[in-house]
Amino acid sequence: MKLYDTPLAPNPRRVRWFMAEKGIEDIEVVSLNLIEGTHKQPEYLAKAGLPNVPALEMEDGTTITESIAICRYLEALYPEPNLFGRDPKETAVIEMWMRRAEMMVATPFMMGVRHSHPALAALETQNPEIAEYNKAQGLRALKVLDRRLAEAEWLAADRLTIADIVGFIGIDFTRMIKMVIPEDLQNVHRWAQAMRERPAAKAAMRA
Repeated sequence: MKLYDTPLAPNPRRVRWFMAEKGIEDIEVVSLNLIEGTHKQPEYLAKAGLPNVPALEMEDGTTITESIAICRYLEALYPEPNLFGRDPKETAVIEMWMRRAEMMVATPFMMGVRHSHPALAALETQNPEIAEYNKAQGLRALKVLDRRLAEAEWLAADRLTIADIVGFIGIDFTRMIKMVIPEDLQNVHRWAQAMRERPAAKAAMRA
């Protein structure tokens, strides 16, 4: 299998982190340069169908994009440690928190960065109003995560899961624009520090 990757973008980083947590090392990683438009070249589009990264090319040539779809596929191939749920109830709770983390926090922050970081103007027709609106939305939603983390060590289960990976990477992406997370969100800060200290965090950044 081959993983088509790019270093700084948050969605590919989700997959790298997921692979690191599971100790997956037998997948070839092919790095693409988004600024140079490598993901828009005919050869890549013929595989992926869309100019999206990451993409996972399977041994039979089937190629899937979307970071969560890739992670679900890898979970089936490499079931331990479990990151998506061990039974129907836990799976549903993890899915709920993953979607909250993605839609309420990660996506707004990613849009905020894409519409405000100068280097990303090559990828986006930037709009400062879109940037500010999304950053404000993400900050408001962090209060939901903070309340949850006041009663639990991790977002969705008694261990790290895909929900934590999605939420943290969305938040951490804002370092590109030096956005400050409010100090009163103490539970978010505690959890974020625990995420930064995991070996997988360093592996995901080195790729």
